Amino acid sequence: MRVLVADDQDLFRAGFSLILNAHPDITVVGEAADGTEAVAKTVELQPDLVLMDIRMPRMDGVAATAEICRRTSAKVLVLTMYDVDEYVYDALRAGAGGFLLKDARREELVRAVLLVASGEALLAPAVTRRLIEDVVRRGTARPELRRRLGELTDRETDTLRLIARGLSNTEIAAELVVSEHTVKTHVSNLLTKLGLRDRAQAVVFAYESGLTVPGSA
Repeated sequence: MRVLVADDQDLFRAGFSLILNAHPDITVVGEAADGTEAVAKTVELQPDLVLMDIRMPRMDGVAATAEICRRTSAKVLVLTMYDVDEYVYDALRAGAGGFLLKDARREELVRAVLLVASGEALLAPAVTRRLIEDVVRRGTARPELRRRLGELTDRETDTLRLIARGLSNTEIAAELVVSEHTVKTHVSNLLTKLGLRDRAQAVVFAYESGLTVPGSA
């Protein structure tokens, strides 16, 4: 797995690169000191995943994430110093596959990179749900998104609701009493129908459409 590390602090970049390169399945192919450089190097190097600091000079992590997701197929894992950071929600809407606190343990960092790169599950279920709930609670459901839910089958709607609760494919299969392969098919279909990039955007969609009500997960 090829990873690009983007952070404006030299020590963080060096530390993250050292940890990730120590894993046999991960290679850090480049580093960037700001969002503009992160976009340029992602386009040039075509990594599988970008580890993205959310607060950087010139172009912040939110804008860089949106540009990277628009121009490449790279996954983005956002880094933040704060467990409640509205910029993180913006980054998820822009296409980030999840986020991680900068003080996470090294094994958490590696696991996060592997999970987000695979697209298997939204990262950090407890703190991510709290973040989304805090932000969405201050708004209202968007009717145009609610209408798009009508494009889904009942099973796909159930699957989306469970994704928003932070469940993995295996857990969703157990909940719906179907095979994991069937769940993967439902996930793929609902992402395509709703025009979503990955599971992280599916969670945001579930909240913004009103399918999942804050505090119900």
